[in-house]
Amino acid sequence: MKLDPAFIWTAFVSLLSAVPTTLFITVVSVLAGFVFGTGIALLRLYRVPVLSQIATGYVTFIRGTPMLTHLLLIYFGLPAIIDSAAKSIGSSFRSVEIPYIAFALIAFTITASAYLSEVVRSGLLSVNRGQLEAAHSIGMTTPQALRRIVFPQAFAASLPNLTNSLIGMLHGSTLAFTVSVVEIFAKAQIVASTNWKFFEAYIAAAIIFWGLTVLIEQIAARIERRINVYNRGGVA
Repeated sequence: MKLDPAFIWTAFVSLLSAVPTTLFITVVSVLAGFVFGTGIALLRLYRVPVLSQIATGYVTFIRGTPMLTHLLLIYFGLPAIIDSAAKSIGSSFRSVEIPYIAFALIAFTITASAYLSEVVRSGLLSVNRGQLEAAHSIGMTTPQALRRIVFPQAFAASLPNLTNSLIGMLHGSTLAFTVSVVEIFAKAQIVASTNWKFFEAYIAAAIIFWGLTVLIEQIAARIERRINVYNRGGVA
């Protein structure tokens, strides 16, 4: 096999058009997963009857099954549920009208919510409970204390793990090609299929993913430095 450096550049340029799709899948999944994951973490921390047990089971099941399984279950199962529900109420709507990327977003959000709930939970547990009690003593409600005192500190403690989760979801977004979403990996296969230079195309994809990963790391490092500025000289 002879490596074709020129085609690596050709593939690299072609793959850039798929970067927005990959970033969209990653960012939306992580943001939505963070919101749901925070709710799950709070249910478990405050041991809400019934709901905390459901949340624990949900996290255990999702973390115990592959990400690809979630995607395929949503891709094949959700349309059947939607079509059945639409038919029962006499609606003409059908699942074929839903874009493929929607199924990927739902599946990846489910995955992200389970993993991020543990990240958020560990961050919240790292904050001294005495601070919440002190907030209550000066008249703050629990939501106010969480928003103004606990969450900022928990975010700072969780930032490295949040960054890892974001990078993991970026790489996991390559699974979207299995449901016909053209992200970076799928685009690499399309570009390579024109002349069977898959090795060069995958090298180009790897370079783009590496670049995006470095960018995420740099942004996270900058945020961490800004957070540490406020922590200097603070009360422990």
